[in-house]
Amino acid sequence: MESLPTIPAKRYFTIGEVAELCAVKPHVLRYWEQEFTQLRPVKRRGNRRYYQHHEVLIIRRIRSLLYEQGFTISGARIHLQGTRQTIAAAESQAAPAALDLRAELLAIRNLLAVDCQPKIEMSPFAPNRNVPLIDGFQGQLRTPPGCAGRSP
Repeated sequence: MESLPTIPAKRYFTIGEVAELCAVKPHVLRYWEQEFTQLRPVKRRGNRRYYQHHEVLIIRRIRSLLYEQGFTISGARIHLQGTRQTIAAAESQAAPAALDLRAELLAIRNLLAVDCQPKIEMSPFAPNRNVPLIDGFQGQLRTPPGCAGRSP
């Protein structure tokens, strides 16, 4: 198993760059586009292909299946589709749990927002005890512990 070069942090790669990164020839990449539906590079002026990072990873996976693990093209296609279906099944099972978790987190956030509102001390000497102390800032705002630095 030969070591492939690291994939640079770029948004798009030309077919020549992908060929070098994945150690396959450009005509092989064009053929694999016909065989594997996961490979859909963006085509721009003059029908030039531009591959994204995730497609380079898929190409490396296809290369590994075909050249290193001995899969046939149809076997590699089935294997990749099975992997995608497994991921989709896991995501569909995780979706309800994620929604429940989201609802629970929103409820916690709402509770914290109420608890972190500054408290105003009321004057025990005012004729109406519901009037806050304002004279000379004798009434002070108090923020509950753990809420310091948060804005309401």
